Amino acid sequence: MKIRKELLPSEKLKPLFEDATKLEFGKNYTDHMFWMEFNREGGWKNPAIKPYQPLVLEPATMMFHYCQEAFEGQKAYRSPKNEILLFRPIENARRMNRSMTRMCIPEIPEELFLQAECELLKVEKRWIPKQRGTALYIRPVVIATEALLGAVKPSDNYLFFIILSPVGFFFQEGFNPMALWVETMYSRAASGGTGEAKTGGNYAGTIAATQIAKNKGYSQVLWLDAKEHQYVEEVGTNNIFFVIDKKLVTPPLTGTILPGVTRKSVLEMAGDLGILAEERLISIEKLVEGIESGMVTEAFGAGTAAVISPIGKIGYKDEEYVINNNATGYWTKRFYDTLTGIQYGELEDKYGWVYKVRE
Repeated sequence: MKIRKELLPSEKLKPLFEDATKLEFGKNYTDHMFWMEFNREGGWKNPAIKPYQPLVLEPATMMFHYCQEAFEGQKAYRSPKNEILLFRPIENARRMNRSMTRMCIPEIPEELFLQAECELLKVEKRWIPKQRGTALYIRPVVIATEALLGAVKPSDNYLFFIILSPVGFFFQEGFNPMALWVETMYSRAASGGTGEAKTGGNYAGTIAATQIAKNKGYSQVLWLDAKEHQYVEEVGTNNIFFVIDKKLVTPPLTGTILPGVTRKSVLEMAGDLGILAEERLISIEKLVEGIESGMVTEAFGAGTAAVISPIGKIGYKDEEYVINNNATGYWTKRFYDTLTGIQYGELEDKYGWVYKVRE
């Protein structure tokens, strides 16, 4: 695929940030973006890298009214050899296509998805920070752009774009234990819905409960199943793991949980690190009992933005349950150190997960 490039002159480029570790996550953007259009007659066409700019859309654009869109989240890292590294980008391309299929959006070929990312990263490589804990966040997005009201149907036109954002830690706590509030009234996703797709509507529905959690002093919501509000599913921004009776346990993918790339990686590497992993239903009542008895010794979130996030407290029905004395556990730190070591090119990648962008 030939990608047309409309690049800014050097004098119009934005200055870099001296310390990316202090950046608020997702608030700053690079100079350029990738752009590609789709229509039913011609398919995906007109790929270009152009200056970062506002989108011009009609008020009747279907994405605004019927939320037909999907997106992804990835990171680019700098290795000690100054290479540009991506972590399992084909997994993101495949998940994006699964999300798009669920939202009735035409798929993007995996090789085209990866080429678009790599070409944009080569243009914006100066923005990739080098400090540990920082990265260049990648946000690919597809939106329906047909202007049409009244007909709830797949759009005939779409826009695929990629924007980049230099980032530090996702959570204000950094790599320190955070506190979760168990939501018992609202639901994130129901069986048969779009819970396993990465689409904006899933996140919009979590905002009210997240605000309640934050007002109570908690960082994120721990979501339960929509039918019985009995079984743990995921955190608002990542998948969740527990160390229970010396085993690594996470809820199974039943169609209501986002299939995280980091989640998949944790499960695949667990045996090599020396801990047995299993996917099974986790009752919230059994979980808090396990915390109180000492059988639950660790908990952490797993996702692209924060990689591994220690969990020190869980609030449930006006009671607070403290895990591992609110300290980061052995396995939590080991998974974090191993995953980030591979992502930054500091540890051997025996899994073949790291993709080097050819400059």
